[in-house]
Amino acid sequence: MADPVAWTVVERGWAVVASDGREVGKVDEVLGDPEADIFDGFSVGEGAMLDRPRYVPSEQVGAIEVGSVHLTIGADEYAALAPYQAPPHGERFSP
Repeated sequence: MADPVAWTVVERGWAVVASDGREVGKVDEVLGDPEADIFDGFSVGEGAMLDRPRYVPSEQVGAIEVGSVHLTIGADEYAALAPYQAPPHGERFSP
């Protein structure tokens, strides 16, 4: 595994990998407040045009390395996550 990086450097399109090693999607948005260093989580999509991204809370994010985000849950648990709903204006961060 590569060296870990901070959540603030994650970019749209990075791979999201479940704890069982399966890639479950790509980062769509990084959610949090970088000024206060408060990380809320990610919206993760599969890249399809009509795909509805899922919300992955920070508590289910494990290691982050350049190009990939590793989850602490398996692909089946990821599939059961709620669809992402945009937070009120001012609570999102997308690098």
